[in-house]
Amino acid sequence: MNNYSETLLKLSEICKKSYNIPSSVFENANVKRGLRNADGSGVVAGVTNLSLVHGYVLNEGEKFPEEGKLYYRGYDVEKLVEAYVKENRYGFEECSFILLFGTLPTKEQLEAFKTLSSEYASLPASFTEDVIMRAPSPNIMNKLQSAIVSLYSYDENPEDLSLENQLRQSIQLIARLPIIAAHAYSVKKHIFDQDSLLLHRPLPGLSCAQNFMRIVGKDVTFNEKEARLLDLCLVLHAEHGGGNNSTFSCRVLSSTNTDIYSAISAAIGSLKGPKHGGANIKVDQMFTDIKNNVRDWKDDEEVANYLEKILSKQAGDGSGLIYGMGHAIYTKSDPRAVTLKKCAKGLAEEKGFIEEFELLQKIEELTPGIFKKVTGNNKYMCANVDMYSGLVYRMLGIPEELFTPLFATARVAGWCAHRIEEILTGGRIIRPAYKTSHVIRDYVPIDERG
Repeated sequence: MNNYSETLLKLSEICKKSYNIPSSVFENANVKRGLRNADGSGVVAGVTNLSLVHGYVLNEGEKFPEEGKLYYRGYDVEKLVEAYVKENRYGFEECSFILLFGTLPTKEQLEAFKTLSSEYASLPASFTEDVIMRAPSPNIMNKLQSAIVSLYSYDENPEDLSLENQLRQSIQLIARLPIIAAHAYSVKKHIFDQDSLLLHRPLPGLSCAQNFMRIVGKDVTFNEKEARLLDLCLVLHAEHGGGNNSTFSCRVLSSTNTDIYSAISAAIGSLKGPKHGGANIKVDQMFTDIKNNVRDWKDDEEVANYLEKILSKQAGDGSGLIYGMGHAIYTKSDPRAVTLKKCAKGLAEEKGFIEEFELLQKIEELTPGIFKKVTGNNKYMCANVDMYSGLVYRMLGIPEELFTPLFATARVAGWCAHRIEEILTGGRIIRPAYKTSHVIRDYVPIDERG
């Protein structure tokens, strides 16, 4: 151990004592840890017209589970997806329009929006070379953060909070983020994995999903059916209320009247965390671990025994969590997971992944009972959107490093809409209170300290 490591170790021991706050302090001060009420519901911090996330009803203080529903600006997301499939068209651009402008677009409005988005998709001159290639990152989410902040330097009017300017910046960010993610991935592969450097530009007239599949692929081609499935994934991930961590982060920063690049960068940093958007990677890693340690995937007892080990922190990553199961709001079902599951099954049958799909389904079915057995908690638990998104992405040939960046590619539409709503309707900087637990102490001269 070198001197630096030894010094840090000693300082860490001092820190442990300084940062210890007993749980009783939180309870006595009636602190809403995680901004959650005792029943698990979120503390109401604001009002939004953007979306409704419904998973249960409260009746005289008691929570009653219900099938999950998700609405964008009052439109049922499941019905939006059904419409896009029935009409055989890409839906993410229309979904972004709905979130930003609050209504279904006419054909003319949608075409004008798509044309504008296509024009904005191209990155500023030398942006990839100067920003993405000069400081490559092994983690695409971190590169997304720094790249988004760097866009400030390429904006001739970055600080203007007028609605027109905020819309311009929002549409540009929605159009550019997938291109930045794809280029950051290519540079990462080149620098850290010694792969060839392939950089492709977006083509005008293609949807976000089409361009992403085209740019990430090596031969600049894509399968139309697979691009449509990716488009549905983007629609399902585009927005999820103001209380989720990344959106709330965006609103907190926006309430200070900071620039849009700072606010969206903060949201990306939040989404990266494994307790939030990064959970889709955790699900995939957990799934790989289960596949490697369960010999008979069709044996309910063997699968259940291994899940019990995961919950007991004897297997998996030691967290005691079965990633992809449970949600802060949804109780009986997550409508995004239900839709993705349907899509995943058909693709699994087509691509030879049906055994993996059935194993995921078994994990979903067995986990609630095992959770009750291990923890004694009888709460409702359903699969969330992360349970099946990883399998869908892998079947589409999308590498794990891009799972969470794809989440960000979709959610930036919701973030931008929430930012505009916060600026137009919030009015006050968001500043919750913290209870201080330390005692007042006297200063001791340095020569008198033990």
